[in-house]
Amino acid sequence: MSQTDTTEVDVQALEQEGEIAADYIEGLLDIGDYDGDIDMDVEGERAIVAVVGGALDELVGKRGEVLEAIQELTRLAVHRQTGNRTRLMLDIGGYRERRRAELTKLGTDVANEVKQSGEPKPLAPMTPFERKIVHDAVAAAGLRSESEGEEPDRYVVVAPA
Repeated sequence: MSQTDTTEVDVQALEQEGEIAADYIEGLLDIGDYDGDIDMDVEGERAIVAVVGGALDELVGKRGEVLEAIQELTRLAVHRQTGNRTRLMLDIGGYRERRRAELTKLGTDVANEVKQSGEPKPLAPMTPFERKIVHDAVAAAGLRSESEGEEPDRYVVVAPA
């Protein structure tokens, strides 16, 4: 990669982030005596690490709160070793994939509702990951949306086109 071309994705660096994250998560699984296999991938401009297997619900927590915390700790571990900020995405037990499907449907349903009523509709507070999925679904339906409020109570408002 040339120095002038910084838009090109450094797949090797992302794979290294994934490996560091996988080692860190493996250590956490061992400490907590959890069984799980770790899958690594690179999707777009981020490393994706997924823990799959047995009873992992405790590692996801209510509304993914434990998963978010583990993801942040994992990002810190990667940053500490690489010196670079990471956008690494962690999934445990398929939670994010299930949530993505639910939120895509929600975004599409609310967009259709707003098309019918012509009135803006605010949604419940969500994480940045969740808001992005809803924004994408609303845009695909041809409407607009924006985030309002302050973390952790930031939410999406779907508006007519």
